[in-house]
Amino acid sequence: MSTASSPAPAQLTTARLVLRPWTGAEAAAVLADTRSARWADDFPAEGDRVIAALFAQHPAWLGEHGHRLIIERASGLVVGSIGLFWPPSEGTVEIGYGVVASRRGRGYAAEAARALADFALTAPGVHAVVAGVELSNPASLRVLEKAGFRRSATEDGVARFMLTSRDRSGQ
Repeated sequence: MSTASSPAPAQLTTARLVLRPWTGAEAAAVLADTRSARWADDFPAEGDRVIAALFAQHPAWLGEHGHRLIIERASGLVVGSIGLFWPPSEGTVEIGYGVVASRRGRGYAAEAARALADFALTAPGVHAVVAGVELSNPASLRVLEKAGFRRSATEDGVARFMLTSRDRSGQ
C-alpha cells in the first residue's frame, strides 16, 4: 500500500494475474536480450522491446499509471505487458497490451485490460480509456469487447474503442 511519502506504483491483482510496474532493471534486461528465469519462454515479444526502449523518452510510463508487466499468478512468470500511454490528453488515456503466444487464448489480455482500465478511471481527471486495433487483428478486437470497451469509431482499417466511467458503472 502506498502512502503520501511513498510514491511506489500500486500492484494490481486479478483472479489470475498480477499487473506490476516494470523496473529499470527489467527494461534494461529486455533491451540487452538477457533472459530471466521469471519470464515465460517467449517473453519478451517485439512490442515489449519497443516499450522498454521508449521508457527513457517517457519516464511517466514507469509511474503509477504507466506500463506494467503481466504476471501469471499460477506460475509467477511474466507473460506479457500492458500499459497506459500517460499523461492523459483532455481526460483520455490510451491503453496498449500484449500477451506472449504461449499464453494467448486464455483471456489474460481481456482480464488485464479491464483491470488497468478500471484503475486508470480512478485517476483524477481521467474519464475515458481508449484503444485502437487494426481490423486485421480479430483476436485483439475480441479482447477489448470482452474487457467491456465499446467500439466508438472505425476509420482507415482501425477500430477505435472506449471505456468510460459510465460504462464501468453499467449506467
